[in-house]
Amino acid sequence: MGMFHKNISEEKRASLELAEASREEAWVHPSFLVELFQGRVRWDLVSPFPKQNPHDKKEGDDFLVKLEEFLKKYINAEEIDRTGEISSDAIKRLFDLGAFAIKIPKDYGGLGFSQVNYNRAIHLVASHCGSTAVLLSAHQSIGVPQPLILFGTEEQKRKFLPRFRKDAISAFALTEPEAGSDPRSMVTTATPLEDGKTFRLNGKKLWCTNGTIADIIVVMAVTPPKIVYGKERKQITAFIVETNSPGFRVEHRCSFMGLHGIQNGVLIFEDVLVPKENIILGEGQGLKLALMTLNTGRLTMPAATTGVGKWCLNVSRRWASERKQWGQVIGEHESISAKIGSMTANVFAMEAMTWLVSHMADAKKFDIRLEAAVAKLFCTEAGWRIIDDTVQIRAGCGYESSVSLRERGETDFPVERIFRDSRINLIIEGTSEIMHLFIAREALDPHMQKIKPLISSRTSLGAKILAVFSMMGYYSLWLPWQYIPWVNLKTYMGMPAKLIGHMIYVSLTSKKLARRLFYKMMRYQKKLEGKQNILNRFVDIGCELFAMTCVCSYATELSKKSDEKKNSVELADLFCRESRLRIRQIFRSVNHNSDRVSKDLVKKVLAGEYKWLENDIMIHKTNTHQM
Repeated sequence: MGMFHKNISEEKRASLELAEASREEAWVHPSFLVELFQGRVRWDLVSPFPKQNPHDKKEGDDFLVKLEEFLKKYINAEEIDRTGEISSDAIKRLFDLGAFAIKIPKDYGGLGFSQVNYNRAIHLVASHCGSTAVLLSAHQSIGVPQPLILFGTEEQKRKFLPRFRKDAISAFALTEPEAGSDPRSMVTTATPLEDGKTFRLNGKKLWCTNGTIADIIVVMAVTPPKIVYGKERKQITAFIVETNSPGFRVEHRCSFMGLHGIQNGVLIFEDVLVPKENIILGEGQGLKLALMTLNTGRLTMPAATTGVGKWCLNVSRRWASERKQWGQVIGEHESISAKIGSMTANVFAMEAMTWLVSHMADAKKFDIRLEAAVAKLFCTEAGWRIIDDTVQIRAGCGYESSVSLRERGETDFPVERIFRDSRINLIIEGTSEIMHLFIAREALDPHMQKIKPLISSRTSLGAKILAVFSMMGYYSLWLPWQYIPWVNLKTYMGMPAKLIGHMIYVSLTSKKLARRLFYKMMRYQKKLEGKQNILNRFVDIGCELFAMTCVCSYATELSKKSDEKKNSVELADLFCRESRLRIRQIFRSVNHNSDRVSKDLVKKVLAGEYKWLENDIMIHKTNTHQM
């Protein structure tokens, strides 16, 4: 989006240019969501719903049996929550299982599992203990194994990957006290020495999960700038750092609302010497590595939140069918019934999206940067609503700790702990706000690529004239097509009749979404990047349409089975009905909202004009800043 914006500060411009330069520019493989935001529904990309091949499924089934038995015997989630520690014995047994090397190829000592089987494992662990799930996920979703598998040299792979099967834990160090979503603020440096073979690393990293116990870490650091198109551009490079290196130390272990067992902290690097051969992908390629690693790394979040969502559904169903008030079980009261119905439909949607995108990752013939981001956003947001509703259904017992419940002889579902552990899901690996911006940028990319030659100072006049005619030719056909309410019904042959109408709706609404998004882009042009609420609404519509597509594809496949899952069409139908209501409301709010009034008021709030609303309270004096 930054390429639109001319009237911005130099600092912001530099940040946007750095982010833009780190993006994957080409769409080599097809993406369902890129097409969807362009008004085209590629049903062939999501149907038939993919299945695991028998060998892969058996491999996963066998591992899950061992993993479940391990969790029962050695992971006491309540004890971990109380003490803040996962025992060294439990960690050793996880290594013995191969749980720290699930996706590492067998050639390097790992289990060599597919993304689907890896996510099945995280799904199971998360339903039992969030801290243990984070330990495993931070290690191999974004930690050293994943970028090494994707981008490491053969020498790097042979040196480091076998260690993760044996006894090494990894972490990923990007965030700093002043550098969160804007990596240009990063100040950790890696300075090349005169020998040309070594870098000296100095800096501080914050919120590094597993960092306090990690043996090997991927560290992002600023290396000497390069001149790009006549301008100096900041370079961020990814280094493999071993924590037994002189100059490395853990300054602080962070404590959080939930996930008490995670080892997250502040890491210090003082003149840490790192060999040049420990650079992954290349100098200046750190942010690109991070973004591409997260394409698949983010998929553990949908898997984990779906596991927790299923756990909540189980608790809510059991409680609502047993607890009686006013002469009937609470599940028969309409207000509770509505929550359980929505919860069930959303769990089904989360499951459908998780496994569809996981299979896409394994197929390696799709570009899933949008699909992974949408799956993370949709599943964490839906999962949080499910957890919140579970607390509400359990009422006072949902707010009370499981220890207290057990001590007084009550059913001791640990809903309170799950609630605390799960709130972070809307923040880690890209906050919901950052996910909205990322998805919007990628969704607009086909339009941006056409406009780019016109606004680039490096494009010749002749090339700009050609670009204008090319755009006129493209949009003279594309835009009218977005108004034609035509759907090829043959596309959905074999789908249960109850779902065909929903997919027709998805097809027609994708056109409405595409043209509305296009008009807003034309109207606001360089100001669109600042219209985040408008972009967020379009992204939310895209998420809903993708979720509807996932459930229709999934339910179509399951309806062919002879087991209990054949009734999944009812779940898909309810989800789609509720989704359509949400989409209608979101579309209405695109043009009918209070964004401008709110924005003007907030400026006054930040300027202190409403400080009188903060009277008669105890003001907290912060440690470092007086607010």
